[in-house]
Amino acid sequence: MLNLLLFSVIAGLVLALLAVPFRATKNVKKDGHKTEEPVNTVPLLIGSAVTFAIITFAVYYFMNLDRNWTSLWPAVVIAAVIGAATAARGMERKTRTILSLAALLFAAYILAAPLFNADEKYKAVEMEEQVEISAFDETKTPASVPPKFARNKMKKAFGQVPNTSYYELGQLQIQKVEGEFVYIAPVEFAGFFKWINGDTTPGYFTMSATDSADNPKFVKSEMAYTPSSYFHKNVERHMRMAEPGLIFYGDAQLEIDDEGKPHYIRSYGKFISARNGFDVKGIVSVDPAIGKTQRYAIGDVPEFIDGAVSPEAVSLANSYFGKYVHGFWNSLFGKKDVKLPSDEGTEANVSPVFDETGQMYYFTDFTSPKEEVDSMLGYALTDARTGEATYYTGNLEESYMDSQGALQIIEKKFIEKKWSGEMPVLYNFYGEASWLTPVLDQNGFLQNYFIVSAANPEISAFAGTPNEALKLYKTALQRGGSTVDGSSEAEEAQATITVQRVYKERAGDFTLVSVLAEDGRSFLASTETVPLAVYIQEGDSLDVTYLETGELFLPVKEMTNTTIGQ
Repeated sequence: MLNLLLFSVIAGLVLALLAVPFRATKNVKKDGHKTEEPVNTVPLLIGSAVTFAIITFAVYYFMNLDRNWTSLWPAVVIAAVIGAATAARGMERKTRTILSLAALLFAAYILAAPLFNADEKYKAVEMEEQVEISAFDETKTPASVPPKFARNKMKKAFGQVPNTSYYELGQLQIQKVEGEFVYIAPVEFAGFFKWINGDTTPGYFTMSATDSADNPKFVKSEMAYTPSSYFHKNVERHMRMAEPGLIFYGDAQLEIDDEGKPHYIRSYGKFISARNGFDVKGIVSVDPAIGKTQRYAIGDVPEFIDGAVSPEAVSLANSYFGKYVHGFWNSLFGKKDVKLPSDEGTEANVSPVFDETGQMYYFTDFTSPKEEVDSMLGYALTDARTGEATYYTGNLEESYMDSQGALQIIEKKFIEKKWSGEMPVLYNFYGEASWLTPVLDQNGFLQNYFIVSAANPEISAFAGTPNEALKLYKTALQRGGSTVDGSSEAEEAQATITVQRVYKERAGDFTLVSVLAEDGRSFLASTETVPLAVYIQEGDSLDVTYLETGELFLPVKEMTNTTIGQ
């Protein structure tokens, strides 16, 4: 607070000196003649300084602006122009005129920055280019529970919160806690008077991001400094008071460490040039219980923090990368090589995803600026801890469908039920670029998971869980003639086995047959590709041709039941 008071006093004095002339005269009549008398401007100067200081304090306090002197440029321009217009003739007026012109030139420099710093923006976010992401490990479960569904379940579990009427559910976000992918949502104040009465929030909700059957759990952990608190207890204002000169971008986010303790973090960085653009440099962390604040450079962020780079900063970087490949004017007119980031993400137009090591990335697909074109030009994964990004062009010999195209297919597939997709993410399933999308009903409840090939939209599958959908998708790929690869080289192999156990389950118009052989291996066949698999019984002898994907259930391409002579 002392820093803000000092800044306001100095700013008020400077603005007053610019706006109030040192010498002024007024016309008076004396002995029937008009003459000019000097005016004492000291009271006006003092009054203006006090007024400007109060206004500056109020604006910077409530708007949480950075306290760099360049942020005062609009007020400096106005004050300088007023001072030049009201100054008496002579040297003072000439000096004030020069100052006002200098202020106007600086304002022009600030306002024109987007016209000349496009190349700097592009260089700041330039991405490494690759063709395709590595194949997804089919033995894992992707973090695919849609946030809308998780939020609905948390709302229904809100009765676990003490003094429920004081609070509401805060912003939902995904992260890894103790090796598990979970959604976190803080409990926030429901308004100003609820904040006065409640003083602290009681805790946060957590729910699995991979298991849709999981129920939300309320974790007690009192927090005084939150986004929904007011005045000095507002967490973003608290950060600003602790770090008055930093440039923040994006909202404060809740991160939970492996002991379950909450921390609010916010990304900071620097302008590209002239108070325009943003390049992330680190985070500020606040203990919401006691208000302790710490600053970390991007390379020193604690390990438990997954989203050090805010999704808003990533979305901004994606727009720089897509628009400014050939400068500012090309982004408006020629649009050569321009690509637009998708707005289908779950957090600030990007979607958090995790790789098999548990590292979080922000996913975004890029499409053409031409209208009514749903082909994908590429996609990007941005490391959520470092901000380093990789752009994947995809197989240039094929045309990939973008996320909007995948959502349209789902809408048409379930048009009678009026279901819709949410959070489409591109994966490499069995060597095929594929969209995995949760499907929700009109009430926001999860109905199934839909997988569709990005290169061959006619190949698709859906089921109640991601892993079941993957099994069906594998058979759909085989039926469509695609080469099915797992997370490692998938070679074709043959075996003669004796059936120890068999399990059959209906999947749409076909039946999935799971076979446990006496040698301990498990095989999976679909009656769509192997129609006679429906007759398999325990004790049968089978000659199978399958793929060595390394999975628990090995996919069967061909099969002969020698017991029944087929």
